[in-house]
Amino acid sequence: MKPSILVTRAIYPDVIDRLAQYFDVDSNQEDAVLDAAALHDRLTGKAGVLANAADRIDGALAAALPQLRAVCNMAVGYNNLDVPALTAAGVVATNTPDVLTETTADFGWALLMSTARRVTESEHYLRAGKWERWSYDMLVGMDIFGATLGILGMGRIGQAIARRAAGFGMPVIYHNRSRLPADTEQALNARYVGKDELLAQADHLILVLPYSPESHHAIGAAELAKMKPTATLINLARGGIVDDAALASALRARTIFAAGLDVFEGEPSVHPDLLTVPNVVLTPHIASASEKTRRAMANLAADNLIAALDAGPNAGHPPSVINPDVLPRRR
Repeated sequence: MKPSILVTRAIYPDVIDRLAQYFDVDSNQEDAVLDAAALHDRLTGKAGVLANAADRIDGALAAALPQLRAVCNMAVGYNNLDVPALTAAGVVATNTPDVLTETTADFGWALLMSTARRVTESEHYLRAGKWERWSYDMLVGMDIFGATLGILGMGRIGQAIARRAAGFGMPVIYHNRSRLPADTEQALNARYVGKDELLAQADHLILVLPYSPESHHAIGAAELAKMKPTATLINLARGGIVDDAALASALRARTIFAAGLDVFEGEPSVHPDLLTVPNVVLTPHIASASEKTRRAMANLAADNLIAALDAGPNAGHPPSVINPDVLPRRR
C-alpha cells in the first residue's frame, strides 16, 4: 500500500503524476487556501506534505500528526516551518534553494529599475490621460548607473544581485551576519560595512536576508531615517523584515525617495497606507515567477518528498534537507 501525501496548493499536473508513482496523492488542484483547521484535517494520516510557504507547520501540528514524516517546502525560505520542533518530532524538513537564485536576482533588478525610474507612476500618469506635453522635470527619477548599491543579506541571491551590478558600473557595499571571504568580495566588487554605514551610503538598498525573530522589522522608522532622501529601498526577502507602516510614513514624508516591495507583512494582505502613496512599486510575491523556475521548484520539492519517504532513486537522501540530523532517527 502506497504512503499517503498531501500537496497543499495547485502545482503542475505532471508533478502530481510523478508523485502518484510512489504515493497516494491528496492534491489540492482546486487551489483552495487551507486554514489551520483544514490543513490539520487534510494532513491526518499523511506521511508527507508538499507545502507552500504560506502553510504554517509547527510543533503542535506535528505532534497531532504522528504519521507525518516529511515536510517539503516549495520555497527557499522556511520561516513557515518550526524546524526545531519538526526535528524533535523526527520529521524531515526540506526547501528549494539554488533553483530560484538567478530568476529572483533578475527580478530584484526589475523592481529596482522600476522604482528608481518611477515606471509604475509613469504608467498610471499616462493611462490617466495626464501626459499632455514634455517638461524637464516630468517624473524624473534616480540614476542607477554609477550609483552605490547596498545589499543587506549576502547569501546566494545577494551575491547574484551583486554580480549584475558590474554591468551598471556600481560599487557594491553589503552587510551580512558574517563577512564573505576576501576573494569572493573581490570577485563581486563588494565591500563589507556596518549596518549604519550601509543605510547611510547606499543609493539603492536591496534586502535579501532571511526572516527570523532577529530580523523582524530590521528596517523600521529609525533605519529609514538614516537613509539618504534620494535613496530607494527594495524588499525581495520576506514580509516582516520591513515595518510596512513605518515605510509608508517615510514614503509619504519623502524620508526616502521610493520603495519597491515584492513581499509584505501579513501577505496577501497589504498595509493600507502603502496603497495610498504614489512612490512605491508593489508586486504580489512574484520574484521567482518564471515558468522554468517555478517548474524547477516544484520538481525539487517533489524530489525531496520522494527521497525523504524512502522512495525513488535517491531514497533516504533528499537533495536539500534543512535538518539532516533527523535522517538517521526518523519516526
